[in-house]
Amino acid sequence: MLLTQVSFRENRFLHLLVAAMAAVFAASAYHPTMVFDWFLENLIVLVFIIALILSYRAVPLSRTSYVLIFLYLCFHEWGAHYKYDGVPLGEWIKVWLHTNRNHYDRVLHLLFGLLLGYPMMEAYMHLTGVRNAWRYWFPLEASLAFGAIYEIIEATVAAFVSPEHGEAFVGMQGDIWDAQKDIAFGLVGAAIAMTITYLIDRSRAHRAA
Repeated sequence: MLLTQVSFRENRFLHLLVAAMAAVFAASAYHPTMVFDWFLENLIVLVFIIALILSYRAVPLSRTSYVLIFLYLCFHEWGAHYKYDGVPLGEWIKVWLHTNRNHYDRVLHLLFGLLLGYPMMEAYMHLTGVRNAWRYWFPLEASLAFGAIYEIIEATVAAFVSPEHGEAFVGMQGDIWDAQKDIAFGLVGAAIAMTITYLIDRSRAHRAA
């Protein structure tokens, strides 16, 4: 499943992804709804990208994982541009669900587990050498852990940077269970991703037998 990583200089596929990501990032940064909030939303993205760069040789990932990471970051940048509670997709969902709440943040938490579950599994397999069924369980635990850490960081930043607008910054939109629901959606996304991965792996094993 995991491929030997070529040097970045020779990885043309990754060059294209980096160029595409730069274009997405530039589009997101062009006249965002709130510049300061856009900056805060992208601090974690910056840390994540630096971690990917530093771990490129130590933790090889497949093309599939890099594409999934790219897709997730695209959705995140869309949310950061509109400050999440104003994303057009969330406005459309309001009509479908007959609600006054913009649920784009829920969509992104679901996508966190759904799109990043497979890369997390690959990284786990490479770092630990685990190849048994536990590899499907790790992304579920990681999604819960990372979701909780993100909510804590978000609440802490809001308390220090903008205490009078803390609820608006974290995107609660009047829901006191917002953080718990966001974390739960990440878990559901990871569960779906691992179920699909397990079915594909089992199908390949049957064909190879």
